[in-house]
Amino acid sequence: MDTDEMKKIEEIFQRNIEEISETFDRKIGDMSDRFEQTVKHQMGVLSEDFQHKLDIVVEGHQMLGDKIDRLDVRMDRLEDRVDRLETKVDAIATDLSAHRTDTEAHHGVYRVKEGV
Repeated sequence: MDTDEMKKIEEIFQRNIEEISETFDRKIGDMSDRFEQTVKHQMGVLSEDFQHKLDIVVEGHQMLGDKIDRLDVRMDRLEDRVDRLETKVDAIATDLSAHRTDTEAHHGVYRVKEGV
């Protein structure tokens, strides 16, 4: 083999390496683009799923807040009723005490007897 043949072989080899390198770079680029698109798609799906679950949690908290507000109103009404009941019980206790005092004052006329 002479020098010219060696140069031709080197040129052919160099062209083949360049073509292979370009093909490899192109395929790697295509794979990289597809991988990037797949990752973006998956991240979008996960983001939507997370947002949906977060929306459900927020809705649940809003419902709980509404129920607590209604319960507060009911508790306020119950406290008012208990206060009125306490006033009535105090009035009855006062009346009973006055009645006992009056009954004991008229010892000869009125007498409270225990059931026999």
